[in-house]
Parts: sequence; C-alpha cells; structure tokens
Amino acid sequence: MASHRLERVQVVPGAVPDVSRFFEDPENLARITPPWMRFRIASPRPIVMAVGARIDYTIRLGVLPVRWRTVITCYEPGVRFVDEQERGPYRRWRHVHEFEPVAGGTRVRDVVEYDVGFGPLGALVRRWYVAPTLERIFDFRAHAVAALLGPGRPAEAAR
Repeated sequence: MASHRLERVQVVPGAVPDVSRFFEDPENLARITPPWMRFRIASPRPIVMAVGARIDYTIRLGVLPVRWRTVITCYEPGVRFVDEQERGPYRRWRHVHEFEPVAGGTRVRDVVEYDVGFGPLGALVRRWYVAPTLERIFDFRAHAVAALLGPGRPAEAAR
C-alpha cells in the first residue's frame, strides 16, 4: 500500500494556546474549508476534543456527496492532535496538527499521510485528481487561516 504525504507550515500571530484552540474546535473547520466542498458537521454538538472523539462530516468531492468519519487518536492540548479516518473516501487518512511557539506567533504544521487504494487506477486518480485537490484545499486553508487569525507568514510548503 503506497503512502502519500502533504505537509504545510504556516506562522500565524497569536499565542499557542489561542491558535491551537481555534484548530481544536471542529466548528472552525467549515471556516477554513473551501466552500465548493460543502463541508458540514453531522455529529451532535457540542463535540468535545479528546482521544477517541468521533466526528462525522459530509463533504462533496466533485458532484459526489461523501460521508466521512474521523477519530481523534492523539490529543495533547496546545501541542498536537491527530485525526484519522475511520470511514470515508480514502483507504487511509492521518492528519497531524502541530503547534509550536516561534518569534511573532505560532507555527502551525499540518502533515497528512494518505492512501487512495484501488491499485493502478487509484494511482492515476491520486495523481490527476486527489493530489491537486488536496493542494487546492490546503492553499485555501492557509489563506482562510491568515484572514481569520491575522496576516501570518505562510512558510514554504514541503510537497
């Protein structure tokens, strides 16, 4: 099973506790997800961030509505949290969110490791659709975060 990786780093003004709380609140996901994905949380509220928390979403991939469930597998408040797909469009999805104090604010680091599955066909779909779409989603996210949390300084993305 091939594993693929997307990494993004962004520095935003603000103290780590404030910045990490923003990302830890599932309600903010809709604010940093592109509108064309029609992101909606389907889980009952409030959602309490903790290891084992499950969050159900609906999104759109192209014209297809998709149900997605992630589970929080690691939660260190103000340091990192990890969500992993329990049910959804990927064979495997693991998203690490890390927060580190730096001069001028907080470094936010996202590392997504994913597998599409479906053998050679999946490899083509990943190359021509999934990877470019993830890039667009995280580009949007960086701009939305900068607009919501301050000007920030997007760091060079490792792609």
